[in-house]
Amino acid sequence: MPARNSSTSDFALQLAGYGLTTATILYRMPDHRHLLQTFIWQHYDLAPHFPELRHFLAFWQRKLEGPLHSVTVAHACLLKPAEIRTIDDAFTFH
Repeated sequence: MPARNSSTSDFALQLAGYGLTTATILYRMPDHRHLLQTFIWQHYDLAPHFPELRHFLAFWQRKLEGPLHSVTVAHACLLKPAEIRTIDDAFTFH
């Protein structure tokens, strides 16, 4: 992923092919392994290999005590053409 700085916008990431990725991470509580906890991770990432998410999950497994149970991923490529229609001479976006 390009280095994020003040000149790197979310729009620039989308132009580079990144899409908004949300991961729902279920993990076991360190002291009560029979209990599951949810963590939501959201970042711009590249589908279908998700290098940013893989990097985060590798960090999790190395540094955090709660073992991963499952990860569900949703990805949206937000940059796409808009469909414009006129209704009674007014523009509407769909």
